Amino acid sequence: MNSEKDSRRVLLISNSTLYGSGYLDHAAAEIRDFLDNVAEVLFIPYALYDRGAYASMAGERFRKMGYGLESIHVAGNAKQAVSNAAAIFIGGGNTFRLLKALYDYDVLEAIRRRVAEGMPYIGSSAGSNVAGPTIKTTKDMPIVQPPSFDALGLVPFQISPHFLDPDPNSTHMGETQEERILQFLEENNAPVAGLREGAMVRVENGCTVLKGSSGARVFRKGHEPVEVMPGAQLDHLFASAKEMEADR
Repeated sequence: MNSEKDSRRVLLISNSTLYGSGYLDHAAAEIRDFLDNVAEVLFIPYALYDRGAYASMAGERFRKMGYGLESIHVAGNAKQAVSNAAAIFIGGGNTFRLLKALYDYDVLEAIRRRVAEGMPYIGSSAGSNVAGPTIKTTKDMPIVQPPSFDALGLVPFQISPHFLDPDPNSTHMGETQEERILQFLEENNAPVAGLREGAMVRVENGCTVLKGSSGARVFRKGHEPVEVMPGAQLDHLFASAKEMEADR
């Protein structure tokens, strides 16, 4: 087992916009508390096609929260920008497009290293998806093909954002999100956190806690799904995954 101190600080948000509120409004208080005295955030807008417009929107929102924001897409050297960053925010969009760009600009290892050193990482939707071991639990269409589904691995569990419970009144006959996650577990052994909109996971001081205004559903191979509510500590649900990660 790896006994080194866990310096990771990770905030994974299910969705960027909650119904009835504006961009990141529902997460603003948590983001402020998480970032604490950080002055400027490095934004990674790779999940959307128009990176300039995306960076402008994110910059305006972060300025309202009291933070400067620089977008990696205008930096001369993407890896150097990551190395110099005080904190990183990766926004939502298409997960396949995002991961392909992270590979294209060769910044995955740089992000992993900085997070391991204690740099705060915030992900929303697709930005949360890529924080897990792989992007295999994304709901997005593969509009581009990344070199691998392997992602950042900042946490030892998969994220499935925008988790929707089955609607008993729906006439839709396709698989539910839960059924697709259970299919994932037929072929894979990584736990999955199905985050309902409004939910977020915060990893800090070696603890994983569910935050936000809504619950989550945790799926593990060989176990019944577990319902968790905001304030719940999740480490016991991901213990085996953390042990496998530490032993690698």
